[in-house]
Amino acid sequence: METSTPVLVCAADAKEDTVVQDSRNRLDIMPGERFVLLVGVSGASVPSNKTDFRYVIVPTVKDVQLVIGQLLNIHHRAPAAIICKAGEDLEAVLTEWKKYFASNKALLSLPFFIHPESINENIKSVIKQFGFIDDIITDETFGLLNRKIGFVNKFKQLSAFNARQLKAGYQKKRLGNIGKRSFDVLVSGLALVALSPLLIVIAAAVKLESRGPVFYAGRRAGKNYKVFKFYKFRTMVADADKQLDKLKHLNQYSADSNGPVFYKVSNDPRITRFGKFLRNTSLDEIPQLYNVLKGDMSIVGNRPLPLYEATTLVTDQCAERFLAPAGITGLWQVSKRGNKEMSAQERIDLDINYAQKYSFSMDLWLMVNTPLALIQKDNV
Repeated sequence: METSTPVLVCAADAKEDTVVQDSRNRLDIMPGERFVLLVGVSGASVPSNKTDFRYVIVPTVKDVQLVIGQLLNIHHRAPAAIICKAGEDLEAVLTEWKKYFASNKALLSLPFFIHPESINENIKSVIKQFGFIDDIITDETFGLLNRKIGFVNKFKQLSAFNARQLKAGYQKKRLGNIGKRSFDVLVSGLALVALSPLLIVIAAAVKLESRGPVFYAGRRAGKNYKVFKFYKFRTMVADADKQLDKLKHLNQYSADSNGPVFYKVSNDPRITRFGKFLRNTSLDEIPQLYNVLKGDMSIVGNRPLPLYEATTLVTDQCAERFLAPAGITGLWQVSKRGNKEMSAQERIDLDINYAQKYSFSMDLWLMVNTPLALIQKDNV
């Protein structure tokens, strides 16, 4: 059977038509090099900047088996990730991948990304059908590939944990977690019913004040890096996310690109007048009761993080914060809310402290003290 030739290229030199090495017989790999499989792309379309990986270009899914076999059996190495080009035949290609993974389940541990020319509703619809896809990567986000791979690897490691593998301190939480979940369902269900008139009034006010949806729904990472859709009342202008890059210079946290990154802007100009009131009273958080009822979050826990923040927390130490449930309120909110002087490390330390020590009695203490923290000292 004929197979296409895998081609090895160096990202730093991958300008148009530049091929560092043609490996017809055997891939030439240097010690310590990290590789990414690019499937279904031509050499000219390899991103040419910002990553420290080398790429093995594989024309079709059928050729992947040849290349991975060579990497594992000859070089004893696995690729750092697989990136699949999203063309017009994306659904058919992904169906091939699904069959391939069904007979090679160990490879599901590798980060798998889709690389479309642009993201549209058709791409999103197709991707939802294939659970092995970890994320979408575009030419604009290729510079974040290293962080994305680290995030997905950590997510898969934590998802694979079972009770025997967890630390003894976390094993003891099993019974407490059952009680915590029962409490969450009872409280969130009753609260949603009791607060429904207030929800309607706030929804009407948000809609009347500014153009855009009533609710903000963003992707957040919670316990074990589980990604879910996070709901709150919209408090910013409709295109707030697109303006984030313009406001990075106002971020209260230090901009150390090598460490964890959080974003918080004092007197954020994107916040609407009614949104400011909702934030200062924390009424914008009420829709998260729906996340609690669904099981995405708990009443008390560590704050679920936007993915652009979560992807910076991939060291083992930082990742421990993700062993605790995501919550509406928690140790960080009660201890430091509105404090402009808090560093990213202080915030992480508080989250890890909660992950190690949380209990039902601690949750009750935090809930009792949360009202005192509801009135923020700063407009953030």
